[in-house]
Amino acid sequence: MKTEPETGRSEAPKRLLIIDDEENMRHMLSSMLKKAGYAVDEAGDGLKGLEKIKAGSYDFVLCDLRMPNMGGMAFLDAVQDHLGTLTVIVMSAYGTLDTALEAMKRGAYDYISKPFKPDEVYLTLKKAEERERLKRENIRLKERIEKIKGSFCFGNMVAKSANMRQVFQMAQRAAQFDTTVLISGESGTGKELIAQGIHAVGKRAEMPFVTVNCGGIPENLLESELFGFRKGAFTGADRDRRGLFEEADGGTIFLDEIGEMPLSLQIKLLRVLQEGELRPIGDTKVKSVDVRVIAATAKDLHAEVQRGAFREDLYYRIAVFPIVLPPLRERTEDIPLLSRHFIEKYAVDMNKTIQGVSASAMHILLSHAYPGNVRELENIIERAVVLTESDVIEPENLPLDLGRPLGDAPLSPAALGGYSIPMARKTMEKTLITQALIETRGNRTRAARLLEISHPSLLSKMKEYGIVI
Repeated sequence: MKTEPETGRSEAPKRLLIIDDEENMRHMLSSMLKKAGYAVDEAGDGLKGLEKIKAGSYDFVLCDLRMPNMGGMAFLDAVQDHLGTLTVIVMSAYGTLDTALEAMKRGAYDYISKPFKPDEVYLTLKKAEERERLKRENIRLKERIEKIKGSFCFGNMVAKSANMRQVFQMAQRAAQFDTTVLISGESGTGKELIAQGIHAVGKRAEMPFVTVNCGGIPENLLESELFGFRKGAFTGADRDRRGLFEEADGGTIFLDEIGEMPLSLQIKLLRVLQEGELRPIGDTKVKSVDVRVIAATAKDLHAEVQRGAFREDLYYRIAVFPIVLPPLRERTEDIPLLSRHFIEKYAVDMNKTIQGVSASAMHILLSHAYPGNVRELENIIERAVVLTESDVIEPENLPLDLGRPLGDAPLSPAALGGYSIPMARKTMEKTLITQALIETRGNRTRAARLLEISHPSLLSKMKEYGIVI
């Protein structure tokens, strides 16, 4: 027999129950697993094993299938209520593939055929322990996600910067009414997530939420997509079809990239907004619809109106309640929170245990301008979760061209908030203060030393820039 591997446990030993009607088998397994660090109990059949399960608490059970009084399959059926916290591994000298599959259908974690080598038992238990560790970690991660959502969230968005908290407050107010909302912001800032959140917490939450990408549907098809058509209205119209406004009746329609909507359709959309009526293509009658409209754009619609590319009357009709989403470069204090949120999201999906981002990697994340905004950060973190082999994301897990030192390339006006020197100074101050607080894990005294400013000055600037770390 091979020497048992060291388990290296510093915690309380795992409790294990061996159920087998062969005394020699119980003795051999018990001796072997006690040396490996397990606290072992024994039972001669499933019925006695069930009594021990009810009387005590076990982490693992090694259970034979063929036994008097109560066999392994009956035992599995009897402990169904315990399988959430109990891992059962079955053993048999008479098993087949069908037997193993049937045992697993009834809740067994794994199957070992007799006779077996000690290493097989160790390996199976090690795999089971790893599975239990991942399950506990995933539960913990989900609880942390819920905690984050409860503290700094609106819908599926998380943020704690002052300007994003203001956005969340505005969205919360908009959700209470049917007012038309115009959400503007750069690509990747989360315009659709804000729209979904407004719908989800409003009175129409149980009704449809329909998304239309006005820039992704060809102009000649957009009208029929929005308003529907009647049979025979045009070549290929072999049946009546409801439009997306009718699909959203009673709920919300989200018109994404409304700035791309052709002028010819803008007047028809204006009628729907003003009168609550639409006319399908080829129909002579109008239909009434009750739809809450939320629009979004990455364009400056006011400028589009000035150059004649967007109707002025439609602009003022959809911009009743404007919400502007700031780019990520203007709220760098949200990067650590968002990074943690995305790490926990993808770590759960990939069954990985990742505690966070190292200080050096966070420095790189904070120094990037994020032209793709939050969507770009999410992609970066997802890639890093795939690549990392430790419990912390390191610089080598990030893209090579991310967060290059400022001397490697000229600073762009976009990264500094424009050409204004006072504005650039504020942007740089805000970024450096945020990085110093991250580097010192929120220790303001040490951060002030790093920044070479006084502690009161640091507190004043944190308040001025809305930095909460």
